[in-house]
This record gives sequence, structure tokens and C-alpha cells, in this order.
Amino acid sequence: MTKDLTSLEILTELEPVAEQNLNRHLSMAKDWNPHDYVPWTQGRNFAALGGVDWDPEQSKLSEVARVAMITNLLTEDNLPSYHREIAQSFSEDGAWGSWVDRWTAEENRHGIAMRDYLVVTRGVDPVALEEARMIHMANGVQSPEGWGGFLSSVAYVTFQELATRVSHRNTGKACNDAVADRMLQRIAADENLHMIFYRTLCGAALDLVPDQAMPMITRIATNFLMPGAGMPNFRRYGVLMAKHGIYDLRQHLEEVLQPVLKQWNIFDRSDFGPRGEQAREELGAFLDKLGKKVIQFEEQRDRALARDAARGIARQV
Repeated sequence: MTKDLTSLEILTELEPVAEQNLNRHLSMAKDWNPHDYVPWTQGRNFAALGGVDWDPEQSKLSEVARVAMITNLLTEDNLPSYHREIAQSFSEDGAWGSWVDRWTAEENRHGIAMRDYLVVTRGVDPVALEEARMIHMANGVQSPEGWGGFLSSVAYVTFQELATRVSHRNTGKACNDAVADRMLQRIAADENLHMIFYRTLCGAALDLVPDQAMPMITRIATNFLMPGAGMPNFRRYGVLMAKHGIYDLRQHLEEVLQPVLKQWNIFDRSDFGPRGEQAREELGAFLDKLGKKVIQFEEQRDRALARDAARGIARQV
């Protein structure tokens, strides 16, 4: 029976892959400036500087767009916690440390751009936004007990980066504003490159230690939560975003889970032992159940949207 590799041994084995893909990322990543994506001419002072404080009528965003922007921004705000978790699970040395620092710097731009946009355009209540930021960052985020280590972390961030890309892209469309859409397209492009790095490294780990990696992939996929979980109003906001197609079960299944699992060739591999095979079967059963939940959710959503439409017509009569 082959002895399991430790996280340190896996990191050491995969460092050449990390270095290669860090260099690939640097060759493809586009440097950009948050200030180029903010309509500064729309800005004006708040009451503290002699202007007027925020009022809901000032926002040009729909409720769905406001909720999605707040959720996406607060998710980006928790960057210090994500940096700590990834640095602990990966390494602060060599190519791993260079990647963690580069990833953190790129992610920080997202929060800067989104906050500046929302404050300048008065898209959301800046006081409530700041209060929510303080709560969310004070709570922080950490891996569930027993989930630590490289394999679980790299599996999670692969799915998470792709899910975040989908959410940002659909939020941009929901804003019905060309500036916001352009900004969130730029952010989504970053998230896609981050996902490719993590997906490649997780795939390399799967090739290296298939029976260790597969149970971690199954654990993450079957218990996945977006990184914003725990922020104020997360559940209510998540329901509203799912109801209006920002990020729903079908998108999670068909645009996140299935493409990544296909890239890793999960269901056609022949290198699993009993442990890996058991985890693969568990994942397959989960995906079958999730497919049924997608249909149930969409039926319920269609009924809810029809009721909302009927109420709207009734109010107009």
C-alpha cells in the first residue's frame, strides 16, 4: 500500500508546475487601473463635506443589481482572510509564494474598482455598505476543521473562482449600465485566469496522488459554499440572485462543476484505487441528485416569477 504524501511533499513535487503556470499567467494577465473603470464625473460630496447624503432615489440600479453588487463586493472585501488561508495551505516560498502575492494584488483591484463605482454613482447606501464590510471582515473566513491542506484548498478555489466569474459577469448585465458591465467583464476575465491556474494545479495533484485528491474534490463539490457565506443578509441575497439568474443551481452545475470535472477527466480516469473510486461514485450520485434539484428549483422559480408578474399587473389596474 502506497503511503500518502504530505501537503509539503505534494507542494514540493508540484512546484515546477506552479512556476510554469505562474509564468503563463504573467504572460497572459492584463494590467489595468481601477480608476479607468469609474465614471468620476458623476461624483459629488456627501454631507460631511457640505454635500448631500445618500438617498435610495439616487440609485439607478435595480434591487437585483444592488444586491448582486453588494454581495460580490463584500466577497472581494474578505481578501485578507483568503490570503491567509491560501498562504497557509500553499506556501510563502518560491513560485507558490510569488503566486499567492500576485493573486492577492490582482484580487485587491476588484474591490477597489467596485467600491469606487458604487460610491461615485451612489448605486448603494455607502453607510450600510461600510457597516456590512466591517461585520464581514471581522468575522473573517476559515476552512472547516479537518479541511485544511493543499488538496482541499486548491479544489475549492478552482470551483470558487469559476463561480465568481459567472456571478460577476451576470451582475454586469443586470446593472443595465455600460460602465458597470465593462468593469465587471474586466474583473471576470481576471477570475477566469485565476481559475485556470488553480484548475491546472489541482489537475496535476490529481495525476500525482489520485486517491488522495479525489476524496477532497468530492468533499468540496458536495459541500460547496460561495465565499460570501456569513456576510449580512447572505441567504436572502443569494435567493434573490438565484431567482433572477445571477447565480443559480443550473449555472452552478452546468457552468462550474461539470466543466471543471470534465477538464480533470474525473469520470473516465482509470488510475483510482478503492478510496478514489468510492469518492468518484459519491460525487456521481451527488451530481445526479443536483440535476433533479435544478429542475425542482426552476419550477418553483417560474411559479414565483409568475406570481410576481400577476401582482404587478394587478397593481397597475
